[in-house]
Amino acid sequence: MKLWQKDTAALKEVEVFTVGRDREFDLLLAPFDIVGSIAHVIMLASAGLLTTGEKDSLVAALREIYKTTDPAHSSPFTIHPEIEDIHSQVELLLTQQLGDTGKKIHSARSRNDQVLVDVKLFLRNELEELVKSIGSLFALLQSQSEKYKDHLFPGYTHLQLAMPSSFGLWFGAYAESLVDDVITIRSAYEVVNKNPLGSAAGYGSSFPISRNLTTQLLGFEAMNYNVVYAQMGRGKAERIVAQSLANVADTLAKLSMDACLYLNQNFGFISFPAELTTGSSIMPHKKNPDVFELIRSHGNRIKALPNEITMMTTNLPSGYHRDLQLLKEHLFPAFKTLKDCISMAGLMLGHIEIKKDILADEKYKYLFSVEEVNKLVNAGMPFRDAYKKVGRDIEAGQFTYDTRVQHTHEGSIGNLCTAEIKQLMDETLNSFPFPTVQAAIGSLVNG
Repeated sequence: MKLWQKDTAALKEVEVFTVGRDREFDLLLAPFDIVGSIAHVIMLASAGLLTTGEKDSLVAALREIYKTTDPAHSSPFTIHPEIEDIHSQVELLLTQQLGDTGKKIHSARSRNDQVLVDVKLFLRNELEELVKSIGSLFALLQSQSEKYKDHLFPGYTHLQLAMPSSFGLWFGAYAESLVDDVITIRSAYEVVNKNPLGSAAGYGSSFPISRNLTTQLLGFEAMNYNVVYAQMGRGKAERIVAQSLANVADTLAKLSMDACLYLNQNFGFISFPAELTTGSSIMPHKKNPDVFELIRSHGNRIKALPNEITMMTTNLPSGYHRDLQLLKEHLFPAFKTLKDCISMAGLMLGHIEIKKDILADEKYKYLFSVEEVNKLVNAGMPFRDAYKKVGRDIEAGQFTYDTRVQHTHEGSIGNLCTAEIKQLMDETLNSFPFPTVQAAIGSLVNG
């Protein structure tokens, strides 16, 4: 069954090629397609295009179908092999149950805006789950930052010894990085949280529909007003979302690279229980950081995603094009991959073992050169003179130092500003309209 088919069937090879993996990813869209259809049915009735009885029958049937989209359902939702997509499958089920009433559900919409609203609802839900996952990792990073704030280790620039750092700073840096990552997700969420339903094939409809009503019913903050732009936004919304995922992936990849270095025996700053590492087939001493290496690689692959989407949509004119179908294959799996990486990073960091008194080793003595310069400056010597003096002492082998550090300014070793960073995250998390969205969707599917 195809919504567009009249009397002539497409060549089988054409059908197989054009459908591709769409059914596979349409299963992910199933609950959202049904939710969008419930809102559409309610709106059609308000516009006089369905009777109250037809609306009630359709909504009741759609709610029953919605229950089957739960994988735990005794008869989980499937798309029949002869059915082209999720939209056709839902319409077929309704027609089988309700006869001609089921055929009325497609009035005043096109597969184009139906796919658009499905994708936006899916992305909105996935972004919410991602934000919650990030929140858990953020809390762990902050907890570890406070726990290990007095444990110093080397800071590097150009991978050369630079100045003292601390594990409090290290954990806290990645916690604050996640704050900015969530800010970009909030921006992506705002782009996604606009209703395209009613734009039809991209040029609107002559039916007296109410796009404001479906916007309200689906819990969108606003709508994509211009019907041409609503279609043009497909590809753009995915690219913006992909960039927000890439930012999180970049944070995780950098953290993972640090962990791989610090676990290396030449650094030896951290370790993990043996069960969280892997071994070698011939070297019995190995404890490999495979988890972090895979997080790094997954992260780098997700960082390439915005460019993939950009290239797949390059030079497309306005209006719908089948190219856009393939975006799902690239973007949808990235959510699970990223959430898995976040979960595994949390598992590893929750069991990290920190080496104590790292900087007591004399090989790190030059980390304290800046501290000694600053002491001379505080005693009244001009900075350039103090810099030259300490430099000459180092060259002459006469450098002396103290491993105690006195950093008190905001964001430094002695003043991590953990509470202030948490406040930034809390403000960002609280700016998401998750409760409003959940209430709207709950009302549609539960009545």
